[in-house]
Amino acid sequence: MNVIHAVMDALLPFSCFRMAFMKNALLALLLLTPLLALLGTMAVNRRMAFFSDALGHSALAGVGLGLLLGVQNDLVSMIVFGVIWAVLISRINRSGGASADTIISVFSSAGIAVGLLILSRNGSFSKYSALLAGDVLAVAPGDLLGLAIALPVGIAIWAFLYNPLLLTAVNPALAQSRGIQTKWVEYAFVSLVAVAVMLSIRWVGVLLINALLILPAAAARNIARTAAQHALFSVLIGLFSGVAGLVLAYYLDTGVGAAVVLCAAVCYGVTLPLRRRVR
Repeated sequence: MNVIHAVMDALLPFSCFRMAFMKNALLALLLLTPLLALLGTMAVNRRMAFFSDALGHSALAGVGLGLLLGVQNDLVSMIVFGVIWAVLISRINRSGGASADTIISVFSSAGIAVGLLILSRNGSFSKYSALLAGDVLAVAPGDLLGLAIALPVGIAIWAFLYNPLLLTAVNPALAQSRGIQTKWVEYAFVSLVAVAVMLSIRWVGVLLINALLILPAAAARNIARTAAQHALFSVLIGLFSGVAGLVLAYYLDTGVGAAVVLCAAVCYGVTLPLRRRVR
């Protein structure tokens, strides 16, 4: 890690990146934002913009249930519960019992209610309130190693699932005729999103994770002509928002997650007038 910090000192001659915690935060955002941006492209294409919001809210329920079951590692609790929650949402949505936005809203509300019910007993919720806003400045070198592993693995799975997912979104009947197991492909995708969301919650926060996943992809869609451009622009906008938000938060002395999301929102606002011209 010392070598990486030394290289960053040589490449980034800015006072805000002299502190070790700022370097770690920058590395974390460089590892988080590309994966979230790529997953966001498919979430936007499949009209699942609020799906990650429901998963984010379920993080509180995962921590609470893990606490009841005696699980010491909150991240393990969140990932396991998040995957179960994501597959359950997808399964009920496929049954066609109600509209997708209604199902997601129900699960989102239930997830945060269960979490608050358990974690607020005896006035103890203050210990977990940091999950709401996140704090990327608290990232540790060990966390960076986990994120460094998650990024290439997540991108590889996304690339493997991309074509089947895209065909399933455009024409499910054609996808099934091509031998694509649409149900399992969708379960794999929502599980991947769940893992990525849970890995990011501690640094981005429950309240902001959905925006960081969707905004770069939505902004990229305004200016992209092809699927490849959509993915590329989404990653670039995500990276720009992460770095710019971190610097902005440093000089304004405010929350990093909110600053990153605000930068992504500005990118969306700037690209929105270009949408019709690009089309």
